[in-house]
Amino acid sequence: MAALSAWFWNERFWLPHNVTWADLADPAPGVEYPKAGHLFSALPLALGIFAVRILFERFIAGPCASFLQIQTELSRRAQPNAVLEKVFTSITKSPDSRHLEGLSKQLDWDVRKVQRWFRHRRNQDKPSTRTKFCESMWRFTFYLYIFTYGIHFLWQSPWMWDTRQCWYNYPYQDFLIMFIHHLATISLISFSYVNNMLRVGSLVMCVHDSSDFLLEAAKLANYAKYQRLCDFLFVVFGILFFWTRLIIYPFWILNTTLFESWDIIGPYPSWWLFNILLLVLQVLHIIWSYLIARIAFKAIMRGKVSKDDRSDIESSSEEETETTSKERLKTAARRHLASPRGENGTNGHFGSKSWSQNHSDW
Repeated sequence: MAALSAWFWNERFWLPHNVTWADLADPAPGVEYPKAGHLFSALPLALGIFAVRILFERFIAGPCASFLQIQTELSRRAQPNAVLEKVFTSITKSPDSRHLEGLSKQLDWDVRKVQRWFRHRRNQDKPSTRTKFCESMWRFTFYLYIFTYGIHFLWQSPWMWDTRQCWYNYPYQDFLIMFIHHLATISLISFSYVNNMLRVGSLVMCVHDSSDFLLEAAKLANYAKYQRLCDFLFVVFGILFFWTRLIIYPFWILNTTLFESWDIIGPYPSWWLFNILLLVLQVLHIIWSYLIARIAFKAIMRGKVSKDDRSDIESSSEEETETTSKERLKTAARRHLASPRGENGTNGHFGSKSWSQNHSDW
């Protein structure tokens, strides 16, 4: 274990040249540097945040949902059926036509009845609009607080205005003023914390926190059925997302991590890993931007922002239309083949309805 620990915490990987862990372990009086052991403090903090979330959703978000008349939908429950329940839990929640026909024969049920059972069963597992509203209100509040705190702190920091300050005197930089902020977002910046890249880590987090609360605000408006406000907030979110992820992040953040740090402290093994992770994040930004642009395009074509699919209650018309159409086509085909000359029983001519009308009826 000692050999494995020595290999993992190799100074030549984690730290710049001429810097050792001993240099960081014995700082000057009144100065303290980050240590890997501090990351364990995130565990009780996470439990505390989870408890706060439960209280917030119950005593703040819940009453807000009631004020906006957002109630829990009462979906029809599927009748108990051991065979279908086993298929639902073990095989598929959305059976195709082959499965539907097999289950129909096995249970001696109509195909549409089997289909309806699966629809009701799926709806049972979906969170209600009220539940989603409370979740989004918590995330909106949390993201807004974190972003506001980050801006308040960074506004007074020299590296907010001159990113080269992230690398002067690195890694001998005090961490105390960043401790709470870093713990709150530890899952995203644990690498920068262990490696004491706190300044640039705070800039990365600020860029990413800038638009999250707007997305949650758009969801809140959607759940409350304020569609115009939802569309407006989503447009603002999209613009800010594109600006921060495709402009500020590559030309401000990546510029300092790749080029300014190279000039000031030079590269070392963990420097390469850190920048590779940031570049991977940029690739994800491009993918996410594409997905948001696609949603925005569909919203423009449809006239409103796409709904959150998690708790949409499926309607019978959406799911049964395809099966009904197929059944009608099969019936029409059987009638067609049953006629003497493969026609529709009118001496080779269509009846009073036109072909297009018959086709639309199918």
